[in-house]
Amino acid sequence: MNKDNALHYIKTNNIIGIKAGQQRPEFLEIWMVVVRNRVFARSWGLAERSWYIAFLENSAGEIQCGEAIYSIQAVIPDDINELTEEINQAYLTKYNTGHNIPYSQGITQEKHIARTMEFIIGDYYL
Repeated sequence: MNKDNALHYIKTNNIIGIKAGQQRPEFLEIWMVVVRNRVFARSWGLAERSWYIAFLENSAGEIQCGEAIYSIQAVIPDDINELTEEINQAYLTKYNTGHNIPYSQGITQEKHIARTMEFIIGDYYL
């Protein structure tokens, strides 16, 4: 399993498991999108005990793509302003059916845009 496998999984699956830091015992299921072969997610819940806040405190974590688990580093990219519209469009395109539509429209609003992170995929392990 390599980064290309993870990117394919994220592109073709709506829910991806994420674990921020080492304290969380289980994976949280969130939405992720791929833009320019880079992985992004936005925090829906704006709580102070969220995966986003945990990653601000410690950038190390994991994502789960099916049975595969990859280490990740969470960063706020320097080029986030340049990528915002592409990330918005990726959310609106990927999550464009049924009950997802209000959420995909919501996650493209400023309060969620402000909580965008990029996940840099590292090593694969089970």
